[in-house]
Amino acid sequence: MTDEIVAGTVTITGHGGDELEAYLAKPTDDTPRGGVVVIHHMPGYDAATKEMVRRFAVEGYNALCPNLYTREAPGADPDDAAATVRASGGVPDDRLVGDVSGAADYLRALENANGRIGVIGHCSGGRQAFLSGCSLDIDAAVDCYGAFVVNDPPEAMKQMKPLLGLAPQLSCPLLGIFGADDQFPSPDEVAVLAAELEKLGKEHEFHTYAGAGHSFFAVDRPSYRPEAATDGWARILGFYARTLTA
Repeated sequence: MTDEIVAGTVTITGHGGDELEAYLAKPTDDTPRGGVVVIHHMPGYDAATKEMVRRFAVEGYNALCPNLYTREAPGADPDDAAATVRASGGVPDDRLVGDVSGAADYLRALENANGRIGVIGHCSGGRQAFLSGCSLDIDAAVDCYGAFVVNDPPEAMKQMKPLLGLAPQLSCPLLGIFGADDQFPSPDEVAVLAAELEKLGKEHEFHTYAGAGHSFFAVDRPSYRPEAATDGWARILGFYARTLTA
């Protein structure tokens, strides 16, 4: 861990050459470090997500969260931006991949980068972390209760589709963190994904927590489950220590 970090807003190049707002946090020393792309959840580019970015920096990583809603709602309140994007059916998958690729390129270009990149996301971001691992050449992916990887999404989320067919393309180890009481994804969906990855010989590690539902990492919600979240964080950090250290 490091006590000295720097954090703030930067501009990155995303899908199609678009300029995106992003939040960067990194240690201040020159020690080579892995990078973590934090994919924000459906509620948006919010304070809770930025706090997570800072935590990764304190834990010794360069971390960056692109604002996936920059195009639709530049400078808007996270709730308003999320409502606008929901109304349009969500973030298109191809655009998401391009934006994560741009964030990874930004992290690789930092002077203290070791070249290794991980991604992490919760809820819709968990699905998108899996998508990124299947679409980009990265070193680690963490899916925290990502829904609609296996099952069809609601009709309103017209930009999304199941991702199970992409599993053969998974380029990196995958850590999955789930709640036994969650319905999006349900334990049955998690079991289907695990079985497919096992069949394909893809490196993966899944953990499901009893008594935990959706968003159990969220300290500001009634869904927060301290024991599950604490253990989940320990597993995430252990996973990145193994995969992002040069």
